[in-house]
Amino acid sequence: MGEARVENPTPVHRFMPGRVPMWWADALVALSEDALLGPVIERYGEDGITSRDDLFQTLIRSIVGQQISVTAADAIWGRLLDHLGEASPDAVLSTTQEAIAACGLTRPKASYIVGLAQQADRLLDQPWDTMDDAAIQRHLVQFRGIGPWTAEMMLMFHFLRPDVFSLGDIGLIRGTQRLVPEAVTKEAVGEIAERWRPYRTAAAWYLWRILDPVPVEY
Repeated sequence: MGEARVENPTPVHRFMPGRVPMWWADALVALSEDALLGPVIERYGEDGITSRDDLFQTLIRSIVGQQISVTAADAIWGRLLDHLGEASPDAVLSTTQEAIAACGLTRPKASYIVGLAQQADRLLDQPWDTMDDAAIQRHLVQFRGIGPWTAEMMLMFHFLRPDVFSLGDIGLIRGTQRLVPEAVTKEAVGEIAERWRPYRTAAAWYLWRILDPVPVEY
């Protein structure tokens, strides 16, 4: 899968209580004036992306959702949570890889989740507030099961970074193509996404909604 372009060091962004991004209101103002996204925002409303403020849980949920539909991912996630009780490293390590796979995950995905739990201290104990987007991506992709797409989802759904657009996400490609059918390549989609800077994360949120009215969650 293609990797989204990473700019030079990105400024650190702070969040309002409840992990709603401080930049969301500004993004709505800017994108509502966009000829392509304005009607989409009007259709689906102003509620947007939030963070669960739990990186490990968000990582596991993104692994569950890799290359499957939102509906299928939600069903598997529900079974996994029922089995674990909570999505924590300790809960994962208290069970077996086979039991995790039995919740509907492939064997590789189950092994990734166990591996992340085993390396949780090194994975999670980082000076996140001082790290730009590129530094966070470099750290995360060191771990099995976390590729460029998953790292980008973490930037969007956990760290709430405002200007992330994953060209490795087929939903964003197809959502953009619904608005601009002649954008037949990833490169063309990336060029169109430039119009949504510096709020490409919010643009992505609405592009996903074009394909599936159920909000994406990780």
